[in-house]
Amino acid sequence: MPGVPDYWHTGMRHLHERDEVLSGFMQHYKIPSLTLKKDSFTTLARAIAGQQISVKAADAVWQRVVLAVGGKPVKIGPSAVLSLRPAKLRAAGLSERKVEYIRHLAERFVRREVSAARLARLADHEVKRELTGLRGIGPWTADMYLIFNLWRPNVLPLGDVGLIRAIEQNYCRGRNASQRKLRELQQRWQPYSTIAVWYLWRSLDPYPVEY
Repeated sequence: MPGVPDYWHTGMRHLHERDEVLSGFMQHYKIPSLTLKKDSFTTLARAIAGQQISVKAADAVWQRVVLAVGGKPVKIGPSAVLSLRPAKLRAAGLSERKVEYIRHLAERFVRREVSAARLARLADHEVKRELTGLRGIGPWTADMYLIFNLWRPNVLPLGDVGLIRAIEQNYCRGRNASQRKLRELQQRWQPYSTIAVWYLWRSLDPYPVEY
């Protein structure tokens, strides 16, 4: 069903029964806005653009990148990126390093060294291993790909600063989250950690995350 992963409602019921905090968020944010992204290059390029900046800032930068490339409202192609001078991408708000990473990614897609179809067939840990072999893509970016492009149900991106902050605010009374607490929550939420992450992001910012 467009707009909603097929596991979403089952996972919501599962988490509603197991986690009072998430149950409360579900009452407040009733309609999920995790949107499926079928274009692998766009997902990865947008995640690179969003590294280490806020969701709103990342969205603003991305819209300027799309405008510079002349793409559709939310989609750009690797060939279009390579046809653009790096200075134009920097002028859109990308750092020199991010321009380098996105152009490298575009080259790999143009040469068909990255296959969306192959990635879709791999297990989560295999996807992460393959993606983190690309320049500029670390575990966080790979997790965003698993969540937003492949719609995997049990992704817990512990490298995401916002997620950790939400966990600390909602489960640790503002204190640092211990590894023991993180393991406890991971056990409680699986196999639907992705849904828990989405609602915890919403607890910090109702502005939908999108990659």
